[in-house]
Parts: sequence; C-alpha cells; structure tokens
Amino acid sequence: MTIKDRNSPKPLKKRRLPHQLFRLVPALDSLRKYSAHTLYRDLMAGLTVATVAVPQAMAYAAIAGIPVKYGLYTAIVMTAVGALFDSSKQLINGPTNAISIAVLSALVPFADHEKIPMAILLALLVGLIQTGITLFRLGDLSRYISNAVIVGFTTGAAALLVLDQLKNLIGLKGIGAPHDHFLQRFWLTITTGGPVHTWTLALGIGTIILILCLRWLNKLLRLRMPEFLIAIIITAVIVWAYDLANISNNGIVANNGVNVIGEVPRTLPSFSTPTGNWGQVHQLSGSAFAIAILGLLEAIAMAKSIAGQTGQKLDINQQCLSEGLANITGSFFQCFPGSGSLTRSAINQNAGALTQWSGVFSAIAVAVMVLLFAPLSMYIPRAALAGILIVSAWRMIDYHRLIYHMKATRFDVGIVLATAFSAVFISVEFCIMIGIFLSFVFYVPKAARMHMSELTIASERVIRERISGDPHCTKMLIFDLEGEMFFGSAPDLERYLMRIAQRSTDGIRVVVLRLKRVRNPDAVCLGLLEDFLKRMKSNGVRVMLCGVRHDMLKTLSNVGLTTLLGKDNIYPEGGAAWSSTLSAVRAAHSMLGNDLCPHCPTRHNNSKETDNWHYII
Repeated sequence: MTIKDRNSPKPLKKRRLPHQLFRLVPALDSLRKYSAHTLYRDLMAGLTVATVAVPQAMAYAAIAGIPVKYGLYTAIVMTAVGALFDSSKQLINGPTNAISIAVLSALVPFADHEKIPMAILLALLVGLIQTGITLFRLGDLSRYISNAVIVGFTTGAAALLVLDQLKNLIGLKGIGAPHDHFLQRFWLTITTGGPVHTWTLALGIGTIILILCLRWLNKLLRLRMPEFLIAIIITAVIVWAYDLANISNNGIVANNGVNVIGEVPRTLPSFSTPTGNWGQVHQLSGSAFAIAILGLLEAIAMAKSIAGQTGQKLDINQQCLSEGLANITGSFFQCFPGSGSLTRSAINQNAGALTQWSGVFSAIAVAVMVLLFAPLSMYIPRAALAGILIVSAWRMIDYHRLIYHMKATRFDVGIVLATAFSAVFISVEFCIMIGIFLSFVFYVPKAARMHMSELTIASERVIRERISGDPHCTKMLIFDLEGEMFFGSAPDLERYLMRIAQRSTDGIRVVVLRLKRVRNPDAVCLGLLEDFLKRMKSNGVRVMLCGVRHDMLKTLSNVGLTTLLGKDNIYPEGGAAWSSTLSAVRAAHSMLGNDLCPHCPTRHNNSKETDNWHYII
C-alpha cells in the first residue's frame, strides 16, 4: 500500500488560458502555423491595401465633414485593432463610405468646433453598443434583418454621396446652415453657390476619367495599379506645377484658386480620452445605435462573403466583438466610427492575404506613409477626392443584387425603395432604422403563420396527408402542426385547436397531434394547448402527442402539461422519421380494440405485411 504525502504538491490543473486567449485574439492563433510564405503573402497584401487605404481614408474623412488626418488615424488604429480580433482572416476594418455618410448626418446638429470631439465620442458610443450586442450574444440576430435593407441603404447612400460631392467637383461654395435638411442645402448650393470653377471641374472630371482608364488597364493587362493613389498623385502634381491653388509662401490658399485639402500634420494618433460634450450624448444616441447596427451588418456581410469563398469558419459574435473593440480603442486615439471595408477587404483577399496579420501590416504601412508624405497632401485638390468618391459611390452599388431584389418579391421591393428613399429624403441613420423595422414587420407575420394538415391511414396501411377523396375516420383524428409556436401565431393555433375540438364531438375517441415541426413554444400558445387538453379530457377524448422534440418535451414538463396529459400519451421523436407517429397510431388502435370505423384498413386483409413497407400500422 502506498502512503500519500499530504505535503506533496498537487498536480496542476490543465490551464485553459492559452486556448481562451487564442479564441479571444484569433490573430495570435494564426501565429501557431505561421511561415515565411504566409508572412510574404500577408506583407504584400497589406502594402497593397495601404496604397488604397490612404486616399480612401482622406476622402471618407472629407465625407464625414472632419479634417482628413482623422481618416488616416482611423485607417491606422481601427485597422490594426480589428485585425487582431477579427474572426475573418481577410476582413479589413477602418473608415468606410457608408459609415462616413452616417457620421456626416449624425454631426449635422453640432457647430463646426464641436464636430471633431463629437465624432470621436460617437465612435466610443458605437463601440459600446456593439460590445453590448456581443456580450448578450445577439450577433446571430443579424440574419433576421433582410438583405434588402443593405441593398436599399447602399443605393440611397451612393445617391446621397454623389449629390454631396457635386459642389466639390465643380467648385461651388456650400450654402446653408448645418441644421437644414441636406436636400435644402444642396438646392441652395447649386442655385446660389457661385459660378462653376473651370480648373476645379477639369481636375474633378479628369480624376474620374483617369481612374476609369487605370481600371481598364488593370483588367486588360492583369495589373494591380493603385488607381486612386495614382490619380491623387497626378492631380496634386498638376496643382503644384501650375500653382492652381495660388498657395503663398506662408501656406495660405487664395480664394480664387483650386480648393485643396491643406497640409496634413506629420503625426501619428496619440492617446487621449474622448472629450465630447457628454451632456449632448442623447443627441447622438439614435445615430450611434443606427451606425452600430450598420457597421455590424457591413462587416458581417463582407466576412460571410469571404468565408463563402475561402471555406473558413466564421464566428459572428467574435466578429461583432472585434468591431466593438476597434471602435472603442479608436475613440481613445482620435478616430471616428468605422467598420469592415468592402473595397479594401476585397483587395486584401485578391492580393493573397492568408491571415489577419495582413491588416496589421496595412496599418503600419499607412502610418509610414503618413510620416513620409504628409506634407505633400497640401496640393491634393478636393475635386480629386470628389472624383474618387463619386467613382466609389458608383462601385458601391451592387447592380446585380439591386436588380435581383427589384424582380423578386413585393416584400424586397418595398424594403429596398423605402430604405433608399428615406436615406435621401430623411436621413441616413434613420433609413437604417426604417429598413430594420420593415424587415421585422414583414418577417413576423410570415413567421407567425402556423399550418395544420390532416393525416389519414390509407388502405396501403401508410400514414399520409389526407386528400379530398379519402373517407373520414369516425373514431380517430390525426393532425400535423407546423410553425413557430409563439404569441404571433396564437390566433392560428387557437383556430386550429377549435377546429379539432369541433370535429371531436361525433364519436371521436382519440386525437393524435404530430408536433415534429413545431418550434419555440411560449406561454401564450402553451396556455391555448392546455385549455384544449382540458376540454378534450372533459369530453372523454384521449389526446396523444407524437414527434415531440426534446426542447418541447422539457417545456411541456416545466408547465405541467406532461402531468395533465399523462406520460403514456406522449411519444418523443425517435431516430427514424415518423417512428413516434407510428407508435402513437398503433397505441391508439390498440386502445380502440374492435371499436374501429368501417373504413379502417386493419379490417381488411387484402394485403400482406412485408418488410418493404415503411409506415405500417
């Protein structure tokens, strides 16, 4: 016998920290199988993405109505943080077209000096909402929001973006107060914003033509030239060479020159606590919620698209957490809200990225480009950014999906049109809420519809759906219920149970209810079922439930219906299809004995029992 030493150290329990850490930070998990080949692919993809990210980040900041440096900060911090926590291996986070438009709309009530701190505070609120959604594991609810909402929003946002950038494209001065509706400000700008500036118009149109030509060459020669970056460099060189901005030695731009974005400070984002006016948070709350939902929908849609092409496993709630943490962290480094980028994610995937580290490399590359080339941004014309944004708006719309939805159902058409028009005529963030509301309004009635079909025992001794020519059984009724058993479907369930009760008054002794395709019972419908069972019991009719799923059985037991009904009258679902139904019908026939209706197939012996029959009584 071995005596155990009490003082000897106890064996340590297996630590789960590394596993949990890898699950929380998927980028670390990818390092376990990292190689030189993977590093090369990720590095090249990251550099490619950075060449697009720089001009896009500047343009998206311009959309949001804040200095371009904050767009670059967002493209550094949010991209890096998002890459570390992303469930998707190729998704790139940062400033996006749609989110920037929503931010612009959210900042309308605030004065110019308040816009930057409130945009940063908005990022914090968005991140907190997205993290809250993750903690309650509500990310999967995104599948209940119709894809038509995204299609409609994208279409409306693209139209809004084009209209908003026309003034910069042709050199007009923006007219109107911030609290005025966008369409009102647009009309005032077009009608009273001054004459068209010739050089500005030429640079804007030239930028669009140049991008289209570069895109054509990329497709023709199978190249990967950064179209936007090249367009910005060429237009900036033209402005510098011909002094189109009339920039003096002290950096002052003349009023009669081409409007440029001005010099971007050669600085990186630094840590600072969001300083927005917390007393005005209520003015941002609606926009924050809408932007949070929009950001999640954007990121999840892109992540699912990538996962469908690569076959990688996607954790929706982890992706929601990544978006939340990226926005929260970004708010402490002077970033405005962002999300998963459709354009840069597609470029990242096409460039051969294999892991999340391509996003980290992209962020580092953007930071290096800011430090090296920031002073040269003084000569970048706003017309060039407007041209880039108009091209982005055109590409932003998935015309195939748009046409497909418009040809599908009235449900899809209604959501697309309502979301698109509300984006232009009301507000961007409000259009998201309208789209989500309509999705649930149209979805709930569909989900609330229960179906009931009557089954019969055919002469071949097979249980099947009853057709008009089948004789009525005078002793036993068999029904199959299907649908979501919640309060929305209560009227349908009540009507079906009433119909069964009315049919059970003329000699019916047994009612068999098949619940195989009934899901998610709630208290309202369970109460209706309880009333039905009590009524049947008082009338001397035996009720048998078959095909009862495990979760349904547990719920029935919780509310006492198994006791009311009796365990002998409940037949849980079996391994084989219809097995519990057959067992219930056999038990019903055994109970009836010789008290069978004249049409019962068991009275006839014109067919032999064989092993080839599947649903034998």
